This record gives sequence, C-alpha cells and structure tokens, in this order.
Amino acid sequence: MFLALSDDAPAGIPLAVKDLFDTAGLVTTYGSALFTEHVPAETASAVLALEAAGYSVVGKTNLHEFAYGTTSENPHFGTVPNPVAPGRVAGGSSGGNAAALVLGACEVALGTDSGGSVRIPSACCGTVGFKPTYGLVSLEGCFPLAPTFDHAGPMARDVATCETALRALAPGFEPAALESLEEVRVAVCLSGADPLVRARVEEASGRLPRRTLVDFPRPEGVSRLFMHEVAGVHAELFAENADLYGEDVRLKVERCLEVTDRQADESTRRREEYRERVEEALAGFELVLTPTLPCVAPPVGAGGTGDLDVREALISWTFPFNALGWPALALPCGAAEDGLPASAQLAGRAGDDALVVAAGRLLEAALR
Repeated sequence: MFLALSDDAPAGIPLAVKDLFDTAGLVTTYGSALFTEHVPAETASAVLALEAAGYSVVGKTNLHEFAYGTTSENPHFGTVPNPVAPGRVAGGSSGGNAAALVLGACEVALGTDSGGSVRIPSACCGTVGFKPTYGLVSLEGCFPLAPTFDHAGPMARDVATCETALRALAPGFEPAALESLEEVRVAVCLSGADPLVRARVEEASGRLPRRTLVDFPRPEGVSRLFMHEVAGVHAELFAENADLYGEDVRLKVERCLEVTDRQADESTRRREEYRERVEEALAGFELVLTPTLPCVAPPVGAGGTGDLDVREALISWTFPFNALGWPALALPCGAAEDGLPASAQLAGRAGDDALVVAAGRLLEAALR
C-alpha cells in the first residue's frame, strides 16, 4: 500500500499522497522502476496547500505504473490489495489511496484522475472520491499522464471530508448553500451496468425528487487525443528505457506512439463536438447521475496483462468527464454483485464543483 513512509511527520490530519506527486526528501517513484531512488528537492503545490491547511503526510501510496492503468497491479512494487474484497483489484490508478482509507491509515488522500483514477478506486473499495473541474487543483510537481485530461482531487471516507480538503486545494472554493435535493434537476443514465450495480444506482436515483432518465452521449473518437498526449509525455523516456516499463504499460505506450498528429487533430475536433452533444443532451439539467463503474471490482489478474482486458469497461462512465473537464464525485450506494460495493457518480458542468459536492453530501445522507 505505502511505498514510502514519513517518519517525522508533524501532528495534523493524516494525509496519504499518491506517489505521483513530488515530496521533498521523500522517495517519489511515480510507480516506475525508473525512479526507485528518486527523491525530489521540492514538494508538489497541491501537497503544500494541504500541509499549509493542517494536513500531515503519513506516506506515499502505491499506484498503477505511471498512473496509466485502472487496477493498480504494479509489476515493480506489487498489486495494491483491496481491503474490502480480497482477491479483487483496488482500482487504479490511485489504488493505494483507497486502500489506505479503508484501513484507516489516513483521513484524506490526494490522487490524480486522467480517465477515472480517483473514482475507480473509490468505487472498487467503497470510498468517496472527487475529481474537480479541470485546472481547479494545481498539478505543478505531479508527473503527467495526458495533460489536458489530468486532474488532481481528494479521496476520503465521506463527502464532507473531501469537501473540506477541496477548500485547501482550491483557493476561493466555498461550499454551495444547497438545502434540499429538490432544488436540482438531475439527468439519470443507467445503461451498460451489471444488473445489481444498475439496481443500486437506480435506487440511489430514487432519492432525487427531480430526476429524469436520459441517454448520455459517449466520447467516441476522443481516446486518440489522450493517447497522443501520453506519447508526448513518454516518447523520450520510453525510447531509452522501454525494457524497464511493465508489460501492460509498455504495450499501451507503444500503441500511443503510433497515433499521428493528424489523428490527434481529428480527435481534438471530436472532443469539441462531444462537448456540444453533451450540452444538448443535458439541457435543462444541473447534474447527472450515472454508475461510477458498470461492475464491481474485478478479480486480480482478470485483465490478463495488467488492465488491458478490463480497462475499457472500467473507464466507460468515468472517462467522459475527463474529456469534458467536468467535476464528478464517486460515492458508495450499497452492495451489488458478490456483495461488493456499487458506486454512484454525480457530475455537473465545469465550475459547478460546489454544487456537485453539496448535492453529494445530501445524497450520501439520504442513502444511509
């Protein structure tokens, strides 16, 4: 779970930090064999912001290599265990964060999310995770994956704790004064989920007085832009060190390097079209509710080589909000297949972070 521990952390709110964020004087591996002895001279801005607000780093958590995966099966540092479901993945790429929260090793964890990496582990482990609006939380001092898709956000055991951390991470953020879920119109989308996951999310939607089932568009043709950005991050490093990458990440990076500039430009256009289609589909609604994942946590090894066989399913409801840059919250909503946690995802338009979190608090309370 932890890759590096802080022995002399000052008293404060216990904070776990995904090992993608630089921490001065503390080993920061980015989940890669290339950086096993890397000790940064400076600390990432988001970590500094939390420390200034009274949080104390208790350790750096394991992750999917270079944050490029959905299961946190790491060939260099081991598979992150799922404390609520032994033999199942903890989710990725911020899997160590969710595991640490379940085990009580921290009160808050700082993660990153490029295709679902805060929300997927939260769903797999039955915790809460919030991906803010793109750019709201600084990524300075954090190793990138796909820069225009990358977000940083808090993870915790409840929505209120995420909200408090967000106030430290995003200067000027203030909670919304939302007194009742009757104040918001919510589009509900349930397609593609396994039967019990769908049932749990549908039950959660029943707590929303002004809900309507809608068809939610999917971001077709956008993934090549994501891949092109990954290629830009890794091209030089990969050319010199391909043999030190784990097999699943190596295969993905090789595919990313095949994407041409022309294909990336076309994908950029498709992304803008996607944003327009979503706005049309959600006209008249303030929020949207979906499953976070279409399934419960898959078994360890179900992806064959890393997450290659399960990735598309696990990001099917999370990636759209990275493509859009919209805020999205994952919160548990009951037991589903095999008695494992199901998770509902509540999202809103860019800049509506306070509304999403406030509605999430109310929904969480209604589900208890």
